Amino acid sequence: MFENLSDRLERSFKLLKGQGTITEINVAETLKDIRRALLDADVNFKIAKKFTNDVKEKALGAHVLTAVKPGQLMVKIVKDELTELMGGKFTDIELTGKPAVILMSGLQGSGKTTFSGKLAKMLKSKKGRHPLLVACDVYRPAAIDQLKVLGEQIDVPVYTEEGNMDPVKIAQAAVKEARLKGNDVVIIDTAGRLAIDEQMMNEISAVKNALNPDEVLFVVDSMTGQDAVNTAKEFNERLDFDGVVLTKLDGDTRGGAALSIRSVVEKPIKFVGTGEKLDALDVFHPDRMADRILGMGDIVSLVEKAQEQFDEEEAKKLQKKLAQNTFNFNDFLKQISQIKKMGNLKDVVGMIPGMGKAIKNMDIDDDAFKHIEAIIHSMTPIERENPSLINGSRRRRIADGSGTNIQEVNRLLKQFNETRKMMKMVSQGKNIQRMMSGMNQGGRKF
Repeated sequence: MFENLSDRLERSFKLLKGQGTITEINVAETLKDIRRALLDADVNFKIAKKFTNDVKEKALGAHVLTAVKPGQLMVKIVKDELTELMGGKFTDIELTGKPAVILMSGLQGSGKTTFSGKLAKMLKSKKGRHPLLVACDVYRPAAIDQLKVLGEQIDVPVYTEEGNMDPVKIAQAAVKEARLKGNDVVIIDTAGRLAIDEQMMNEISAVKNALNPDEVLFVVDSMTGQDAVNTAKEFNERLDFDGVVLTKLDGDTRGGAALSIRSVVEKPIKFVGTGEKLDALDVFHPDRMADRILGMGDIVSLVEKAQEQFDEEEAKKLQKKLAQNTFNFNDFLKQISQIKKMGNLKDVVGMIPGMGKAIKNMDIDDDAFKHIEAIIHSMTPIERENPSLINGSRRRRIADGSGTNIQEVNRLLKQFNETRKMMKMVSQGKNIQRMMSGMNQGGRKF
């Protein structure tokens, strides 16, 4: 996501490299290149033009400090304007009703049903809510079946009424059911069409008017580019929705929808879908997204993802093991499992400042730990507890059992021992300068 735009913006800023001051002449060429980059990313022309005009006005009016280079100042101004373009600040979902009612809207294929499941999982696991999913797509049995499957996967009840073709009555009955069963959030999945039509709009408007939901969310496939923006505008005119959900931002999208949609409908982007898995859903933060677009990483989101997998009791046990140098392969497996739960590995690494560009052309998939796990699982329980027991003959057996070779086993054991030493130093708070110096000199890869 946004890789091409990030590259183009980086090249644009280089035009100011070596310049002593920002002038109308040198900033004009930079802004011309930035506008091209935005248009190539499928950003609406009027929005791209206004964006560069706003940046120009602020850049020419800015006082450049001697400690700040013109290129650095331009990056700061563009970052602030990108943040503002995408909404300026984080907007949370409204859940004050008893129960809170969330109504989904959007075209068929936009990802409404999958998002409904993802949202239910997020509300249940992160906010301690007890959601009820409601199947109101009465025209597609497959959508009802899909919602049932999602409900089973996340252990959330799904309300359906077979044979009832009135979504308003189904939704009203579901809210009554929620009150009886103690469900404090009702998530209503509605029908969509391949294109906007009057029947669909009348139907979802009727559901909205009957329920007066806390939130009406418009779910849109970001892969459709400017079509997504146009569709959002039409839905908003009829529904006056509360927020936007962008799905499939992990795909081959140029990002224009994310940058344009807020300006067109003047409604906040609240969530972004970043993958097929049910935990591949992120709350949208405009400032963090601007950082990622400009290659600055997103360390705050990375820390939040890590904290979601953080177990304080386990962390204390781990720290004790590190201090006593008893960290073993069972502990190593647990750490790998926690990293994998944080989401797509390339996206996670890309949140580290400076790493996005470094890994851009690297093929990092979710099976990156597959060979390591295979080697560890081929060890006996005693070997995992006591890695020092693994001699030459044991290494050959482990290699055969894991489908790898002895060189890979040797490499893992070497890296494990080096990592254990490094982690012991960190846990004791000693020799960190020496450790960093050793890593820099040796060019080691962990």
